[in-house]
Amino acid sequence: MKRRNFLKTSLGGTVSAAAALGGTVHARANLEPAPEAVGMLFDSTLCVGCKACVTKCKQVNEMPPVIEGEHTAWDSARDLSGDTLNVIKVYQNGNSATKDVEINGFCFEKRSCMHCVDPGCVSVCPTTSMQRNPLTGIVTHHPDTCIGCRNCMVGCPYNVPQFQYNEVFGQIQKCQMCNQKGVERIDNGQMTGCAEVCPTGATLFGPRKLLLQEAKQRMALKKGDTYNYPRGDISKPDNYYEKEVSDYKQHIWGEKEAGGTNVMHVSAVSFDKLGMPPLGERSAPSVVEGVQHTLYSYLALPAMALAGLTYTVKKNTSDHDDDDGGES
Repeated sequence: MKRRNFLKTSLGGTVSAAAALGGTVHARANLEPAPEAVGMLFDSTLCVGCKACVTKCKQVNEMPPVIEGEHTAWDSARDLSGDTLNVIKVYQNGNSATKDVEINGFCFEKRSCMHCVDPGCVSVCPTTSMQRNPLTGIVTHHPDTCIGCRNCMVGCPYNVPQFQYNEVFGQIQKCQMCNQKGVERIDNGQMTGCAEVCPTGATLFGPRKLLLQEAKQRMALKKGDTYNYPRGDISKPDNYYEKEVSDYKQHIWGEKEAGGTNVMHVSAVSFDKLGMPPLGERSAPSVVEGVQHTLYSYLALPAMALAGLTYTVKKNTSDHDDDDGGES
């Protein structure tokens, strides 16, 4: 069978199978937040860029500092990597004279796993190495079953999972909300390390419902008023940080984006300027899984394509024998 005919037959069989099953493809609804979902609220108007959260994260996860630059003697990671699960970035505009304003201003933004309510990394993982805790909603990675395919890196809209390219036996690394094997702070009644050490409460830990309630309350605050911001765990705050209220954008990132996240952000600077991806309310897995599961249910699509190939090969073989007059 000629290569061109083989490719045409393969494609034809696949298209026919997809068309035959297309009428039964249905997108599912977004997943709902876990019943006892926990998360964090990051308020960029409170962040002073001290990077205590970065240092604590490295300590909890036993990761080395990342030194960038010849004259730098401290952890200066600029982005997430196999050695950095939590990083503080800076937004700057013009002369950067005023904090938390878009024009001629600056602000700090945190990057770590968003712990999506309907996580893409879990949906695309072929070995269930990425898992969403059904009770807390925490998304964790389990290296014992990971095959290193890195599908999770493609499936995450926030570019969070990172591979250890500089290691001989590299693994996927991501924030696991301090609750992975060997750490388990949340299961032991503690909070995340980054929330524990934040001096201003810019990173606040607690139940997602309470965090969302707090975020909405901040949206209703009047610029210039004084507010006591809770620190640590919102359900049992250590103390409060008193600060004048900034001019919040009326947007809680993670309340609805791509089905919502357990880690939510509020800011006085627009999120598109802070590098957040343009996302609608539908999660990618809610759409894609319906197509995948229909086409590959009981291996329907590959089986139908194989059946088409088998028929074509058999037919071509029979035609060839007839042309030879049946001679051996």
